[in-house]
Amino acid sequence: GARRELRAAGRLIPGDVALVGFDDSVPARHMEPPLTSVRQPVEEMGRTMARMLLARMAGEPGDEAVVLPTELVVRESS
Repeated sequence: GARRELRAAGRLIPGDVALVGFDDSVPARHMEPPLTSVRQPVEEMGRTMARMLLARMAGEPGDEAVVLPTELVVRESS
């Protein structure tokens, strides 16, 4: 949506505006120009959330904080 609106306003990507997305979806790779994006470990997020939920349901303490790695995938839109 942002890319469409920027183009409708006559803005060039990346010439006038650097455009960055999140989640590194398959369409992001095939956009014109390909979208710079932040990649997160979606499968690991699901496993971690399920493990934490099951632990909480079993009465285990739930004070743990989890930080999973992310990666900036630089493509032509930035």
